[in-house]
Amino acid sequence: MTTSSSPNEFRTLRQSMGIPTLVFFGLSYMVPMTVFTTYGIVNEITGGFLSTAYLLTLLAMLFTACSYAFMGKMVPSAGSAYAYTRVGLGSGVGFLTGWTVMIDYILLPMLNYLLIGLYLAERFPSVPAWVFSLIALVLVTGLNIVGVAAVKSANVVLVLLQVVFFAIFFVYAARAFDPSAQLLDPFVGPGFDITSVAAGAAVLCLSFLGFDAVSTMAEEAREPRRSIPRAVILTTVIGGLFFVAVSWFAHMASPDVMTGDAADVAAVEMLTRIGGNLLTALFLAAYITGALGSALASQASVSRILYAMGRDRLLPRQIFGTLSPRFRTPVGAIIVVAVISLSALVADVDFVASIVSFGALSAFTMVNLSVIATYLVHAERRTVATYLLYGAIPAGGFVLTAWLWTSLTPVAVILGLVWVAIGVSRLLWHTRMFSRPVPRMHLSE
Repeated sequence: MTTSSSPNEFRTLRQSMGIPTLVFFGLSYMVPMTVFTTYGIVNEITGGFLSTAYLLTLLAMLFTACSYAFMGKMVPSAGSAYAYTRVGLGSGVGFLTGWTVMIDYILLPMLNYLLIGLYLAERFPSVPAWVFSLIALVLVTGLNIVGVAAVKSANVVLVLLQVVFFAIFFVYAARAFDPSAQLLDPFVGPGFDITSVAAGAAVLCLSFLGFDAVSTMAEEAREPRRSIPRAVILTTVIGGLFFVAVSWFAHMASPDVMTGDAADVAAVEMLTRIGGNLLTALFLAAYITGALGSALASQASVSRILYAMGRDRLLPRQIFGTLSPRFRTPVGAIIVVAVISLSALVADVDFVASIVSFGALSAFTMVNLSVIATYLVHAERRTVATYLLYGAIPAGGFVLTAWLWTSLTPVAVILGLVWVAIGVSRLLWHTRMFSRPVPRMHLSE
């Protein structure tokens, strides 16, 4: 993140990413294994209707993905929700949107450490989960400090490992279908409650951050006004249908899901039922390596964003805005993220996932409003087709994402609003009550 840039600064980026590459990037960012991250929790929230929750989330995200596509045609630059909101709703709202999205960046490393601890502790019950989380945190923090970056090609290996796992999973699940289960049982049936399904869908929004990530690659894409919108839609549809398929197969093979304190690791129990130790071991290998890679990348990314904010005095410069003389890495920012991530030792998946979803849903809601403002409020010419395309679709996306937003847990909403309030205070401070220009940010890190 930087507060200023020359007009040609980003034109040096190599525009080499076509639609297939962008879609692969978005799907890998989604991390397909994330379907098991909230498997037990959302099954418990929805009363077993995880597949329906994914369908509802996909519907809401598809409307929002269309809004991203519309804004991608208008704003072919990095920055994603921040850039779109800044154009559509003004620099002040754009700043607050960028600030709100920051909560996702900061908490994603913690979520990875938390899940590593939970799943390894399930496999090795004699060791407390917090021990595994702490080891992972120290390892990743140390690597980030010394500047050991993850090789980009490693993402391909991790995704291929997940592809192998899911191919085996579908085979095992199909062979283990419960004879008493009906084809529509994962979607509707006794105990179905739309309010509970919406609450579950709100948590699942973190699974769809991949299409938001695609929009950040606008300056490295070929023909971004065409390729980015198409890649955003394709990533959303392919990822969403995949999540629905996995949850459907899981329900058909293992209708009964562990709840209560065991909900966090219910996926492991389900996999053990249908595939035994072999499938569970393959799952742990794919999941833990993916989580470690995600933690390394997300902690590196957010620490550099915080460093840029410190360098530009949006955060305390002495802590965030300096580099280590020896390693040339933002040690202060890395350590701050690590300290926040220590919460993984006591936090639970539902709590962290809900707060991450707060940031995502807030950004999605603002992008939907940005389309209406850009194409209808600020536009000089409007037609019936314009109102239908740029009015109805983003309005539908706004209603759905706002509905899901209100379905989050009260604690997540309160903490999210506290974060927004801090952003408002920072904005007022840096603009001296709007007597100075709003700082400009680039979330292209």
